[in-house]
Amino acid sequence: MSSDDPSQPAAEPTAATAASPATAPDAGDDAAARIAALEAECSEMKDRWMRAEAEIANVRARGKREVDDARQYAVQKFARDVVEAADNLQRGLDSLPPPRTGEPEAVTRMREGFAGVERSFIALLERNGIRKEDPTGAPFDPNLHQAMSEQESAAHPPGTVTQAWTSAWTLNGRLLRPAMVVVSKAPVAGGEPVSETTLDRTF
Repeated sequence: MSSDDPSQPAAEPTAATAASPATAPDAGDDAAARIAALEAECSEMKDRWMRAEAEIANVRARGKREVDDARQYAVQKFARDVVEAADNLQRGLDSLPPPRTGEPEAVTRMREGFAGVERSFIALLERNGIRKEDPTGAPFDPNLHQAMSEQESAAHPPGTVTQAWTSAWTLNGRLLRPAMVVVSKAPVAGGEPVSETTLDRTF
């Protein structure tokens, strides 16, 4: 007989059909949990990737900085020897007698020659990042100056460089050799002025 016969009783639902409404929510929960787990895993991987990128950038920057420093200051020892030669040239120029009327022409030419050589030498050093700094009149700075003696002075605030025995030299902004200086101090009240108190003249 045809199943469309209304006189026949309706078919009983099968076990699979009866169970499907109950299992559908479980399947949805499993899918949502799986999606959440994948999203968390993706977020963790993204975080790790960003950390790795940042670390690589730091390593590159550090390596570049170290290479630049090595290149910039590799000549430091040689530069110290060069500035010693420059100081000797200055001492030679200072040892010449001061200009005077009627002096021999040979002396005048010698002085001018020394001065010209010194100017050229200083310009050459400056083109290579080596600079000479005269600290006279500046406040004493232990990072740049080496105090060789103290001198009482009412004309200068205490701690002022009143005289430079040698100039300071820097290489690309970094101290190459400190200046050896005389530093002012306050006069003793009621006492005789003391021209200079020697600390150390060995240099």
